[in-house]
Amino acid sequence: ARNQIPEPFTIKPGQTIRFDGRSSSTQDVASTSGAGRPVTSTSTSTSSSGSVKTTVISKPVAVVPVVIPPSATTGTGPAGKSPTGWTWPSSGILIGKFSSNGSLNKGIDIAGDLGQPVLAASDGSVVYAGSGLRGYGELIIIKHSDTYVSAYGHNRRLLVREGQQVKAGQTIAEMGSTGTDRVKLHFEIRRQGKPVDPLGFLPRR
Repeated sequence: ARNQIPEPFTIKPGQTIRFDGRSSSTQDVASTSGAGRPVTSTSTSTSSSGSVKTTVISKPVAVVPVVIPPSATTGTGPAGKSPTGWTWPSSGILIGKFSSNGSLNKGIDIAGDLGQPVLAASDGSVVYAGSGLRGYGELIIIKHSDTYVSAYGHNRRLLVREGQQVKAGQTIAEMGSTGTDRVKLHFEIRRQGKPVDPLGFLPRR
């Protein structure tokens, strides 16, 4: 033995004892196993005397999941269609608006060119096609439901017949000036037989 202590290895007061420097193992400061636990980084150094020093160099950082919300989408149906399914019966300048008093106008008037396409404003069935109603010229009436019908007046030529099913945007007539003094389309929407303002149903443009 280095200290030369004979058996039974009795140590006397004041006797000097020498020890060899020994290396020791380093213990982990923190475990990072498992997703979402705090992450800790460490550095370990060994001094010339063999002792081990462990220093924490960063604070625990919590792993926070980032949630990206789906992009919001808004839709108003096909282009040119209102949320209620109505579409403009023709292009052109609005020259007459709905009025329930004074100079009564039961619908709207759209100026255009002679022969310009007139379109069904919504899906439905043709319940009238002719010129028997005074003041409307060549007229088409389409039933869309038990509540709503639409009317298209002053056409030059009618392209659908009574009983025919039509789709929104389908050409049903050619714009004209029958029963009036200029080329235009007179368009009405009626709810349970009463005229309502079409601009409250058609998409903005």
